[in-house]
Amino acid sequence: MKKIIFGLAASALLFGVYSFGKNEMLALGEKAPMADTKMADVSGKEYSLEDLKGENGLLVVFSCNTCPYVIAWEDTYPELGLLSKENKVGMALINSNEAKRKGDDSMKEMKEHYKKASYNSAYVLDSNSKLANAFGAKTTPHVYLFNKEMKLVYRGAIDNMYETQDDVATEFYLNDAIKALSKGEKISPAETKQTGCSIKRVRS
Repeated sequence: MKKIIFGLAASALLFGVYSFGKNEMLALGEKAPMADTKMADVSGKEYSLEDLKGENGLLVVFSCNTCPYVIAWEDTYPELGLLSKENKVGMALINSNEAKRKGDDSMKEMKEHYKKASYNSAYVLDSNSKLANAFGAKTTPHVYLFNKEMKLVYRGAIDNMYETQDDVATEFYLNDAIKALSKGEKISPAETKQTGCSIKRVRS
């Protein structure tokens, strides 16, 4: 996995991550909001969360193209895509960085990044950060896992890489949650602390 130094430079990217905005994060057990809303995908098609849902549920990852935390974790995205497919769970990568839409997070850049990073799941554009607002999503990355009824069963981080001294994960929260979901087992932990760059919303 690519390493990231969680020092002062990276910490500066976290300014306002947990304090901005007034949108409450979606609670465990709540249904996915805006599940029928169509969003443009890098493939040129449009998908809703319902379209992307698998037999056992859906994994939603709020992401982007340039956040150092995304870059550190994104080599797990293809692995998560395969794991999700094996467990009949759909997967959607969501780019909600509306304030950077004319730059690093334009659809053109999303398409190029998709190929460069070897993504294998839908990568859709969340216009005006509407989905992120409805979810109360705070960071890139920020993970939400839903069951077949589209009720939230896990929320937080991919793993504990950012908590370890040498930036190597030892707890694989999301992998374990996906496997437990497919087996009908209890997910524990069901909530972890997300870490990343703040989603770049347009201020009104």
